[in-house]
Amino acid sequence: MAKLVTDARQRELESLLSGEADASDTYLEVHAGAGGTEAQDWAEMLLRMYTRWAEQHGYKVEWLEESPGEEAGIKSATIRIGGDNAYGWLKTESGVHRLVRISPYDSNARRHTSFASVWVYPVVDEKIEVEIQDKYLRVDTYRAQGAGGQHVNKTDSAVRFTYAPPGAEPVVVACQSERSQHQNRAHAMSMLKARLYEIELKKREAQVDAMNATKTDIGWGHQIRSYVLQPYQLVKDLRTDVETSNTAAVLDGDLDRFLAASLAQRIKGADAAAEREAS
Repeated sequence: MAKLVTDARQRELESLLSGEADASDTYLEVHAGAGGTEAQDWAEMLLRMYTRWAEQHGYKVEWLEESPGEEAGIKSATIRIGGDNAYGWLKTESGVHRLVRISPYDSNARRHTSFASVWVYPVVDEKIEVEIQDKYLRVDTYRAQGAGGQHVNKTDSAVRFTYAPPGAEPVVVACQSERSQHQNRAHAMSMLKARLYEIELKKREAQVDAMNATKTDIGWGHQIRSYVLQPYQLVKDLRTDVETSNTAAVLDGDLDRFLAASLAQRIKGADAAAEREAS
């Protein structure tokens, strides 16, 4: 009986993954907010959380880019998560994540609030055409750094693309995971196409995408989840009100309840929008 219940629940969850790109692999970026070491440590904690979630679900995690913090943590990082419905499960995680804790970097043991932003976008199938005009594309090369780039940091093998057509927010992607600049260019171009495709996808889904505003301004007002470690322990999703006091499990990758609730909310919003349009 328990297996039947589990299977039924799994089928119910998978029915939520009906978006155009849901079956795709996904890129996931994490960026530390203002606050120096504290925020950079929080960004690294988030990256670990998503990596653990992916590993627990049998997904492949590929490191693409990392900018380490001055003392600890990371300023930013990009990973690729590969497997069935990777983008579908994670697509609602884009936004700002807030941490409240006693800072391990504060000698006075004061409570600190830190922010980091997450951006999730699908890996683009080669069959999908994405137009990129060379005149709006800037290419920079630099020396790789961080844990994944130590073997290539003696040459300018890392690549950063900045795509800035008139009237649009610049899109920036970077890759330093390979020894060859040519390979990093290829990876970066795939990432750029994916970002542009995701932006177009979100435009089509704007009426049901609560995080649509983050495409132009990932500001600290766009919080989606709060993680409180002191003075009490609570992780709460600010969109669905799903919460748990088992903060350690969440930070170790136990995200399914949050992912399922936000996906269900999106489907509910789509149905409501369709009803309004029909009436």
